Amino acid sequence: MSDGILTDERMVFVERMAALGPDFAARAAGYDRDASFPYENWDDLKQAGFLELCVPKSAGGWGADFVAYALVAEELGRHCATTALTFNMHSATAMLAGFISDELELEPEMLAELDRRRPELWRGILEDRLIHSQPFSEGVAPGAVAGVGTRAVPVDGGYRVTGRKIFASLSGAANIHNVLALVEGDPAMRLIGIPADAEGVRIEGDWDPLGMRGTDSRNLIMDDVFVPLGNEWIPPGVFDAMVRRFPYFYMTLSFAYLGLMRAILDETRSYLSGSSGVEARRDNHVKQAGWAKMQLTYERAQSVTYRVLGEVGTDPNKDQLRRAWVAMVTTMEGAPEVASLAIQVCGGRSMLRPNKLEQYYRDARCGATMLPWSVDRLGRAGLY
Repeated sequence: MSDGILTDERMVFVERMAALGPDFAARAAGYDRDASFPYENWDDLKQAGFLELCVPKSAGGWGADFVAYALVAEELGRHCATTALTFNMHSATAMLAGFISDELELEPEMLAELDRRRPELWRGILEDRLIHSQPFSEGVAPGAVAGVGTRAVPVDGGYRVTGRKIFASLSGAANIHNVLALVEGDPAMRLIGIPADAEGVRIEGDWDPLGMRGTDSRNLIMDDVFVPLGNEWIPPGVFDAMVRRFPYFYMTLSFAYLGLMRAILDETRSYLSGSSGVEARRDNHVKQAGWAKMQLTYERAQSVTYRVLGEVGTDPNKDQLRRAWVAMVTTMEGAPEVASLAIQVCGGRSMLRPNKLEQYYRDARCGATMLPWSVDRLGRAGLY
């Protein structure tokens, strides 16, 4: 199955990310210690061209599809999961406005409007090297499209936007915050790019979390912010169509955690084999048993994820959608399980900072908060 996923074209992207990996891994402890944003990593991503990973080839980008993005995010998560989560927020907008919108088979008028709007988004990424974020959560209801309280009021030349987004990753680093908003009397969701330096935009709150400490996910406050019409990257209703027809979009965060699981395996293997500078422990049968369980947990998560990647497309049937939920939950629950096993296998020293496993243990637990892909949906699947 993986042969159809790990194509030569996609693996070129993965290899480019792997080349950046050692530097990212070396910096990870500092970002975790200080809860500081990985600016140096993002500078490297810019220099290597990764801002344009999911920008279509026709617009001058790399043209990565959903599967290619997943593989790149997994590789990035292997070296710095915090950076992988923030990279997801940038790439998600390009995916949504790019190949996902193209696969929705929009009506000719809406497609023409989409083609009119997108060039400015691509120009900002390719020429101005703008970093995008995509804060959706408002803390009022689970799910990206439930309980959206942010309001956009149409005015000459654009909108006046007022609202609040929580866990807004890249709070101090993004040039554009892409938010969901509603216009009174119109149920169609808007995706609107809020300039970070616009009047009425501010970042509030402290950021000192358990794990994934470098994401800088504070609160984004918008108070009657004027946003030019050109910053509405997709026509009203396209986001709603994506929710109905391409729900795989909500899997993207899980790929970083799949990469984190690989990092935990890498570190544990190094410890057991003695290549990390300590005496080899691989002959201990108790540690071997723990190592076996770690591999089983990871392989389950990767296998179901790759199966889903092999069937990604618009309008998934009920079984395909169920498998996507299974992949999401298996990965998000598998990461802390593997991290806990690694602590058992490697012993007390692995709990001491700056041991990598201590950080991985905390980072892995942050996946439990990721909604809307959850056990809730899986628990109702096929019963109603």
